[in-house]
Amino acid sequence: MIFNSRWLVAAFSRRPENMSLDYGLTQGVLDNRKNFLSRLNIDYRYLVCAKQIHSANVKLVSRQDRGSGAVSCASAILDTDALITGESSLPLAVFTADCLSVFLYDPVNHAIGLVHAGWKGSRQAISAKAVSAMQEKFNTKASDLLIGFGPSIKQCCYEVGSEFRDYFAYGLQEKNGRYFLDLAGINKKQLLDSGIKQENIDDSGQCTHCSCDELFSFRREASKCGILPHTCGRIMSVIMLK
Repeated sequence: MIFNSRWLVAAFSRRPENMSLDYGLTQGVLDNRKNFLSRLNIDYRYLVCAKQIHSANVKLVSRQDRGSGAVSCASAILDTDALITGESSLPLAVFTADCLSVFLYDPVNHAIGLVHAGWKGSRQAISAKAVSAMQEKFNTKASDLLIGFGPSIKQCCYEVGSEFRDYFAYGLQEKNGRYFLDLAGINKKQLLDSGIKQENIDDSGQCTHCSCDELFSFRREASKCGILPHTCGRIMSVIMLK
């Protein structure tokens, strides 16, 4: 991604290792987290995770939140889909299987954020709200922020209903009476409207639906295998200030 700083760690996992304690095959998840994060010099027991509910809620986390959701769902921060912090050695994590993870880094004020953006959160401009929260808490300037997009389902595969015309004024493409949503494009526009520079936004470009051999895709696996929501694993996106 766009980040190139010795003061920052930012990465996302790949399948077959499921990283969610809530979804998919949960046996061995703690080992999966430990193995993945150890390569990044992150202690998996220090993770800060949220109980994601497709909201636009942004939570400022501090040292006292370290370990929330790291080894148990019960300890995760409730009803939150974006985390921000200015603390070092405090790894933030979100979990996705088609939704978009958005990494935020303020190299001037040494602060970070991480967003879980599904269509519901995007409809409420969660990425822009995370920027606003960083401006308020860390005196972040939007023009300084560096943004990275993790893998997500792309417009090529994200078919939605016609009711989405009422939800989004942009990012919706019609093809032969069918509608396709550009989740990353919607978040990018919202970030640009918040003052983020075009050249400071980096999209991994990976479609989870097209690359389900490498990444978890709930939609792909549901259509192919008829799975239930809780049976599809999740990748982890993680960011930490050193």
